Amino acid sequence: MRITQSVANTWKQLIVFGLVFSLLAGAILMIFLYAPTEATMGHAQRILYLHVSVTWCGLAACLAMGACSAAYMMSRNLVWDYWSQASTEVGCLCFTITLASGSLWAHEAWGVWWTWEARLTSALVLWLMLAGICLARASVDDLQSRARIGAVLAVLAICDLPILIMATRWFRGVHPIAPQMDPRMRIVLLGAMLGFTAFFALLTRQRRSQIDLAARVLTVERMGE
Repeated sequence: MRITQSVANTWKQLIVFGLVFSLLAGAILMIFLYAPTEATMGHAQRILYLHVSVTWCGLAACLAMGACSAAYMMSRNLVWDYWSQASTEVGCLCFTITLASGSLWAHEAWGVWWTWEARLTSALVLWLMLAGICLARASVDDLQSRARIGAVLAVLAICDLPILIMATRWFRGVHPIAPQMDPRMRIVLLGAMLGFTAFFALLTRQRRSQIDLAARVLTVERMGE
């Protein structure tokens, strides 16, 4: 019975993996083969699809981090903390890619690698806070203490989200509020967002499983001491 269930779970995972990577591969193919080449920036404009998609995934990860941290503080259930930690790490990865791709885009579009406008600065601050949460978690061994520290810092970090999201409307800067796009570009952007969202959601789920397993192993080792 257990063997049958294990085989069924394996097949489910393979199907999920196949669907996710099919969406991601489709998005990448659309970016390079279907999206029209922008007249001014040429092929460099294709960075936009990665940049916007990964930024969206980073914002979603931060929202999940904050929600799961709040759920942990109310329930003290470590399962919520595992989700919060996984979301934090994926969010940090996403904003690392966001800042790197954004710098490449800025150099091609505006002739500078970096400018201290509100959106860029708030994105950098959020990335530093996410990296700080990861470092703070790594420095604490006790699971409950680690969870409490991570939850408090996560709630503080998401306070930066409104500034990041509304920066182009609240402050003047180089980022456009609502850029005009060719209809095919919008289709590719939506496809890219779907593909990368599926990929990073799967990555978050897999990382949460790793964190859960590591916590179980640590608990067993401490019981054996």
